[in-house]
Amino acid sequence: MKAVVMAGGEGTRLRPMTSSMPKPLLPVANRPIMEHVLRLLKRHGLNETVVTVQFLASLVKNYFGDGEELGMELTYANEEKPLGTAGSVKNAEEALKDDAFLVISGDALTDFDLTELINFHKEKGALVTVCLTRVPNPLEFGITIVDEEGKVERFLEKPTWGQVFSDTVNTGIYVMEPEVFDYVEPDVPVDWSGDVFPQLMKEGKPIYGYVAEGYWEDVGTHESYVKAQADVLEGKVDVDIDGFEMAPGVWVAEGAEVHPDAVLRGPLYIGDYAKVEAGAEIREHTVVGSNVVVKSGAFLHKAVVHDNVYVGPHSNLRGCVVGKNTDIMRAARIEDGAVIGDECLIGEESIVQGNVRVYPFKTIEAGAFVNTSVIWESRGQAHLFGARGVSGILNVEITPELAVRLAGAYATTLKKGSTVTTARDHSRGARALKRAVISALQASAIDVRDLENVPLPVARQQTARGSAGGIMIRTTPGVPDSVDIMFFDGQGADLSQGSQRKLDRVFARQEYRRAFPGEIGDLHFPASVFDSYTGSLLRNVDTTGIAESGLKVVVDASNGSAGLVLPSLLGKLGVDSLTINPGLDESRPTETADMRRAGLVRLGEIVASSGAAFGVRFDPVGERLSLVDEKGRIVEDDRALLVMLDLVASERRSGRVALPVTTTRIAEQVAAYHGTQVEWTTTSPDDLTRVGGEDGTIFGGDGNGGFIVPEFSSVYDGTAAFVRLIGLVARTQLTLSQIDARIPRAHVLKRDLATPWAVKGLVMRRVVEAAGDRSVDTTDGVRVVEADGRWVMVLPDPAEAVTHLWAEGPDDASAQALLDEWSAISARDARRSGWRRASSMPTAPPSA
Repeated sequence: MKAVVMAGGEGTRLRPMTSSMPKPLLPVANRPIMEHVLRLLKRHGLNETVVTVQFLASLVKNYFGDGEELGMELTYANEEKPLGTAGSVKNAEEALKDDAFLVISGDALTDFDLTELINFHKEKGALVTVCLTRVPNPLEFGITIVDEEGKVERFLEKPTWGQVFSDTVNTGIYVMEPEVFDYVEPDVPVDWSGDVFPQLMKEGKPIYGYVAEGYWEDVGTHESYVKAQADVLEGKVDVDIDGFEMAPGVWVAEGAEVHPDAVLRGPLYIGDYAKVEAGAEIREHTVVGSNVVVKSGAFLHKAVVHDNVYVGPHSNLRGCVVGKNTDIMRAARIEDGAVIGDECLIGEESIVQGNVRVYPFKTIEAGAFVNTSVIWESRGQAHLFGARGVSGILNVEITPELAVRLAGAYATTLKKGSTVTTARDHSRGARALKRAVISALQASAIDVRDLENVPLPVARQQTARGSAGGIMIRTTPGVPDSVDIMFFDGQGADLSQGSQRKLDRVFARQEYRRAFPGEIGDLHFPASVFDSYTGSLLRNVDTTGIAESGLKVVVDASNGSAGLVLPSLLGKLGVDSLTINPGLDESRPTETADMRRAGLVRLGEIVASSGAAFGVRFDPVGERLSLVDEKGRIVEDDRALLVMLDLVASERRSGRVALPVTTTRIAEQVAAYHGTQVEWTTTSPDDLTRVGGEDGTIFGGDGNGGFIVPEFSSVYDGTAAFVRLIGLVARTQLTLSQIDARIPRAHVLKRDLATPWAVKGLVMRRVVEAAGDRSVDTTDGVRVVEADGRWVMVLPDPAEAVTHLWAEGPDDASAQALLDEWSAISARDARRSGWRRASSMPTAPPSA
């Protein structure tokens, strides 16, 4: 006997899950519903099956193919238009006309004994046997009355409670003889229950009903879909679960990686090659699909998560459904009954309320509070660039495909035949992405100079030597799971805002240039890169007095690429040095704040015990520098900026220094004391770079370990800052602690407020209005200066749904009071839009 699986329905009640996926492919316990149906058919010897398809038919065909993987023979009958339950089977008449056949829905979950159903049909000599079951609420189904012999006496489709005369319903599973096709008109919509069966009963044909024992769930609503998952996990339905039962009710599929410190409370299912980190908690009735990543601190309860989903740290999913390829970012919350479609982005700290529907390919902005369904509009910012180029989680937000498109867009902004310099840090992710970038550049008629693994300042310097631009890929500072794709201009500096917008436009329009076969770009690997860099550095930075000073320094390369240039550099400087952590460590391409702090503590111990003049610690890509004084005490980054400023200004006695407007005004006092002046810039690195490259600029820094040495380069360069510091200390004959002691203490506090994009403009207007007659500086954001010199600055983040506040006063208490006052002013009109306080901290963040 053959079987017919009806798999052509649209499943409109299950949208948005079925907006981009046919209902039979919806996974239950990580297998499509239809696969459970096919396995049931095979179990009862029904190996030859015809599948009727219509809506998104190609997806069903591509998934199941000819059925070989299931050990079955599948053929397909395609409907050009919906033909109804009977019409779709009529469409497959040619394959079914020789013998009795079984009809079953491809989107209902059941474990009925089909063999008993077939035997009943044969025993009764029926033309049609309808498989029935008893349900507590028959309103959504066709109810049926049968007599003592099992013969059907009456049908009624989807009754009201006033019409309910039975709890026995039609499951849509039938055994039929080929003669039934005589009652189905071809190529028009015809239903079994509404059209064919009444006619058969009118003519007295033998229609029987078989009341089956077992499980049956018509997966037609979101509630029934979630219920089906729970029933499978509870063992209420006899289906195959693909995986190993680690503990009672805890199923883990092949290749899944579950950390021992993750909390699992079954019954639950974790799909193949999923990853669950330490500190994550997955509770009962949760299904985690294939290749899903569940980060530390995430909480899932009664959640159904489809394949390739990223569940960010501290996110909270309860009773919801999340479609495939969706990214749920840090601390997002999705409430009971919500459904997220395929390929969506749920931003950080956003909340999706219960029963909300988010349709496929939508973005929910960070911090948003969503209480109505998102169907047509796309929410969120479309800007590519953040503070560190294009950044995101590796293989979640930043994929090889995205890297290829970005590189193609960047190449399109350049002339054919131009040269682009590429480089990376020592992480495997950056290496893989760089190869994709190089291929895209060459395919766009761009020649490539690949530096491979070099410090970031070296990549910038080499880019400035004849290239039209550059691309550096590195691990995001402090975030091991993320990467930054950084784009440089012809001078090795970050792209200007105008160039970023141009690249953004090309990327958004997907207007990529492609080379003809004879125009494919070349690939070169330049030699002696490090010798060239150190030679140029020593020629341009004043090193007089170093060799004669007898200084002893300790240098921590932090197992990064900065260590690649140190051996030849330290030898040529003639300084007594001890280098620690010089080797590359692929497992540590970046460092968290705690790791950095621990490294500085260890560096301080070595400096103090060895009698060194000071210690320096590079970040892993050699861009930033942290200091330890001769006593082994850590010089915090904001103090290190003032110390370097004091040293440079006291030696030069003229010129100007470039500092972002968020820097303490103590810097003005230090600069003025030595006859120099401060030029305030925006917080954007490219603005600081611009001023750093102008004539008359003698120094620049950002207070986060980034220093500019203008006589060598206009960009942050940890190695150049180190060489300059050695020279300054050697010639000054003062220790770092002595210099630090003569600089007044600063009292600057910072706070971040999460704020939706839609209210950022309103917030800034309220700040300006509240300033009244006070002095207002709009160099970057709004800085309000009180009459007594205290100031507060409010700055909306250009890439995230966050507003930053800084405040400075004569002491911490005064700065805190000012910060509290303006936080209240800023947040007053935004609370109803979901603004929440994110953090409050001093201005000495990690060097990352």
